[in-house]
Amino acid sequence: MLLFAVVVLAVSWLGKAACLQEYRTADGVLALDWRNDRQYVAMCYSDTVPLYGLEGLADDGVPYRDAWFESAADGSRVERYMEYPVLTGFFQYLNAQLTDGWMWLSERLPLPSALDVVVYFDITAFWLAAGWLAVVWAVLMLRPERPWDAALVALSPLALVHAFTNFDTVTVALATGALLALRRDRPGWAGVLIGLGAAAKLYPALLLLPILLVGWRRRSSGGLPRAAWVIGAAIGSWLAVNLPVALAWPRGWAEFFLLNRTRPADPDSIWYSLYWFTGWAGFDGRLADGAAPSVLNAVTAALMVLAFAAIAWLAWRAPRPPAVAELGFLVVAAFLLLNKVWSPQYSLWLVPLAVLALPRWRLLLAWMTVDALVWVPRMYQYLGVEAKGLPVEPFLVTVLVRDAVVVWLCVLVVRQILRREPEPGRDPDPVWPRATGPVAAAPVPPGPGAGPSSSLLGAGQSAGPVAADEIGLAAGVTGTDRPEPPRRRRVRGAPERDAAVREPWPNRSERRDPPTRS
Repeated sequence: MLLFAVVVLAVSWLGKAACLQEYRTADGVLALDWRNDRQYVAMCYSDTVPLYGLEGLADDGVPYRDAWFESAADGSRVERYMEYPVLTGFFQYLNAQLTDGWMWLSERLPLPSALDVVVYFDITAFWLAAGWLAVVWAVLMLRPERPWDAALVALSPLALVHAFTNFDTVTVALATGALLALRRDRPGWAGVLIGLGAAAKLYPALLLLPILLVGWRRRSSGGLPRAAWVIGAAIGSWLAVNLPVALAWPRGWAEFFLLNRTRPADPDSIWYSLYWFTGWAGFDGRLADGAAPSVLNAVTAALMVLAFAAIAWLAWRAPRPPAVAELGFLVVAAFLLLNKVWSPQYSLWLVPLAVLALPRWRLLLAWMTVDALVWVPRMYQYLGVEAKGLPVEPFLVTVLVRDAVVVWLCVLVVRQILRREPEPGRDPDPVWPRATGPVAAAPVPPGPGAGPSSSLLGAGQSAGPVAADEIGLAAGVTGTDRPEPPRRRRVRGAPERDAAVREPWPNRSERRDPPTRS
């Protein structure tokens, strides 16, 4: 699987290489060749290239401490700081310092060299590629019985197009690593990784809601303390990264939040399409340059709260405890669909969650392809019709098609959550740790016609086939034992010899981590 990912990442880098070409100006100075809007024509644009100069990294500026000035529409000068969360800001700074070191060595040793911005991109791309490889590996560990799920992540068209568009693969790696840590019953480490992910891009913090909801549904087997550990560790690690910067340079630290408050509806959002096709001026009407769309901010926030409340209600009323990945996909998808900004690389957030939540590779591959193709009209609409580009309408139509496909995926996930029985031969929750200890130690099977033992049921759960399935999960193999071949699920009133339902999937992670762990 990792080899597949390496090939895709290599092709992805080649796709950006057109934007790394150099030429000599009339003065004989070596410069980056973005003439004639090459970044749009070749569709090789990456935020990492312009940000190297715009955010002062090329001049050794320290993020959040050092400011620069931009000219506003009215001619005034606006003070600006690093616009990314702390971990991403210092990730860029680290790569800029490594670039300086490489340039210094290349002057003294026979090392390949180029413009500093090209070296910066290549160093950044190395870490971004490592991040996506970590995502593939984590999905493989979470779904060892379905290696093609990891293959789908490795071969994702979204990774092909957007692995190096921004800095998101590192954040996705932290979030997916947190899911793997939770699976291995390391709630503290899961929380630390979520907190670090939220310090890089805020979206991993959204995963705390699904973890809390699943912990509540599994409270009879220690789910709530486990969820509390995750949440507490996430808050602690986020504060550990952010507090020193916020106290030292409060104005620079607040730039990320100020920018997002004043940012208007992005062309990739559903709100922009609504404005464009209806001619509506929006909730806030015509805004002055730099003015915050306060009403739009309030509306999107209220809709997100309602969506999260609906997801919580779904998790509470579902006939069986939902999977963390199922709820996580719904939460992140709702955030993206309702938010005023959906940058193209944000779709990478959904890839591991979708693969873990929905076992339909053809449908997922179709969604990823549609989502990746949004990049084509997006680039060409920036050129403008007069420069042989595209009008904005084709781009907005592809955005709406992408949104419709994501909504359909959400519908399928909801239907799956409401299904009383998980699909046979498939781990119903590849993220939540399997029961160990006394619960896993062979529960007493019920007699003919009787419901399963109430000690294994959460409050409010019926003693029907769903609970029987949970007992089957709890009675799975532990240690180094191999699982028995699949058996048919026991039906009420069936002989007791069918009561011990074994898991039909191998559990590599549990064989590697015995149940004696804390």
